[in-house]
This record gives sequence, C-alpha cells and structure tokens, in this order.
Amino acid sequence: MNVQIEESWKRQLEGEFSKPYFAQLTEAVRQEYQTVRCYPPARLIFNAFNLCPFDQVKVVIIGQDPYHEPGQAHGLSFSVLPGVPFPPSLQNIFREISDDLGTPMPQDGDLTRWANQGVLLLNATLTVRAHLANSHSRLGWQNFTDAAIQALARSRSHLVYMLWGGYARSKAYMINRQENLVLESVHPSPLSANRGGWFGQHQFSRCNEYLVQNGLEPIQW
Repeated sequence: MNVQIEESWKRQLEGEFSKPYFAQLTEAVRQEYQTVRCYPPARLIFNAFNLCPFDQVKVVIIGQDPYHEPGQAHGLSFSVLPGVPFPPSLQNIFREISDDLGTPMPQDGDLTRWANQGVLLLNATLTVRAHLANSHSRLGWQNFTDAAIQALARSRSHLVYMLWGGYARSKAYMINRQENLVLESVHPSPLSANRGGWFGQHQFSRCNEYLVQNGLEPIQW
C-alpha cells in the first residue's frame, strides 16, 4: 500500500503517526486490503486531506464511514464518482441545496469540486470492507480523524462545521462555538430526513453568509 498524506496535514498530525494505535491501525488496514475487497482504493484513503490542505479548510462536513458498494467510495464523505447514481443521502443533500440556493441539481455526485474550494469531506472511519457498513469502525480510525478535528480546533477559526446526524453531532464538543459556526441537523438519509429537520434548514446559504462575513469566498455548492 502506497498511501500518502498531504504535507500540511502531515505536519499537523505527525504526533499521531508514532502512537501505538496508529501502528496497529496501519497493520490492520494493510491486512484487510490484502485479504478482502475494501473501499476506497488504497491510494484514495487520505483523499479528503490531499484535496483540502490544512490552511485552506473553510468548511468541515463529517461522515461516518465510506460507501461500501463497488465504484462509489473515493475518499470524500458523501461523494461518488461521475456516472455513479446518487446514493439517497447525497440526493437529499443536492435537493436541499437546490431549494436553499435556487440552483439546478448537479449532473454528477463528485464532490471534488467542493474539496477544491476548502470543504473537508471527512469520514470518521476512512476505510470499509465491501458490502459491510461500519466494518472498520473499530480499527482505530476515529482516533486519527478526531485528531484532525482537534488540530483544526486548535489552530483555525471562522470555520463552518456541518454536523449531520447523531454521530457527527457527537463531535461538537471539540469545537469552539464562539470562534466558529456549527450547523447541526438530522442526517440527510431518507430515514431521518423524511421525519423532518433536514429540509428547509438553509444550511448552505447560512454557511456562505458566515464565510462572506469573515472575508472568505463563499462555496459554489
């Protein structure tokens, strides 16, 4: 496995790489990728970090773990590659953006365009076995991704954190609400969204208003 992480994130997280949990995590992930099909492709495990350097982060969206069916996961939470049908959660995200901002539904679900604008699309667990949701949730990834959130909390301010669903909202304790905007809602999955609390929250326009107020370019959602 030839896995690289972007230099600014490498500097921020260098203390994690020498911890015992990270050595155990690395070995467990290597074994999994060698013996069973896993997603995303190994070269894309750190894609969220590689596309969105530490000092360029403006928005943080936290997912739980990667999509686990073929051709979907490519290292960005909620994102799928062009040509892949929109998973239900992503469809609801796009529907809310369209309602909120009056923009048309996009042609594809590749959120690389968001990452390139400073949206960190971070799954708490960065890998998964094929066809088996949350199968790598106990390998130790959350120690690492929590450290990434804590690094942002220590060194960056005026960020927008979008916390969707109970799992993402459980990370809120790490964030200084006086120095950042925290937008919380139910998860965009149909099971949660259709019960209320997802649609009509205007999170994307509120995010952009906050960024502009703090002298930053809004996101082209």
